[in-house]
Amino acid sequence: MTPETLVRSATSWEAVPFVPEIRLLTAAEPFGLWDWTERDAPPFWAFPWAGGQALARYILDHPGTVARRRVFDVASGSGLVAIAAAKADAISVVAGDIDPNAVAAIGINAAANDVAVSSRAFDLGDGDGDGDARDAEVVLAADVFYQRELAGLALRFLRAAAGSGAHVLVADPGRAFLPAAALTPLTSYQVPVLSVLEDASVKDVIVYRLGPAGLQEAAAT
Repeated sequence: MTPETLVRSATSWEAVPFVPEIRLLTAAEPFGLWDWTERDAPPFWAFPWAGGQALARYILDHPGTVARRRVFDVASGSGLVAIAAAKADAISVVAGDIDPNAVAAIGINAAANDVAVSSRAFDLGDGDGDGDARDAEVVLAADVFYQRELAGLALRFLRAAAGSGAHVLVADPGRAFLPAAALTPLTSYQVPVLSVLEDASVKDVIVYRLGPAGLQEAAAT
């Protein structure tokens, strides 16, 4: 079964609860689908996670953050954040994920929302030399600090992007390995989530900036 076939057969179209302007192929529950995909990682591409919903909402409400800029969305999952960036008039959007099913889902979801997003394989462990990441003016990362090793890789990558001059935005619902000391909070949202995925039906999600001292926020208004 191809990734495209799996993605379409295991999901149905649903509006994103906190970002109803966007609809995604969404699974009813994770566990049966996880077994079906036969992958070590859960099917992150099949659900609108709390961090992604918040960051997508922030981008649509502050389009100047990405408008007329090259955007790279890290560990994109369903492509929700990338789609929001494209809707907010980013000049180009690349969405990367290590899971080939996610790469397929991003392409399908972007087309259904009438936006151009380039989806492809991307491994945070190899990200320092990635061309699209190096060229990005805005780097986005939602909900990437839930596991220790991944959190370390993500923070290293995001710091390198910020050090190269990229505007780096992160959204997180208080995961265990969030590097809060390295982040500057911008705003927070109460985001509805699927109770089967989280420990509550609503999560408090904070959108942060990571970047050099003195980075101006005027573009985000």
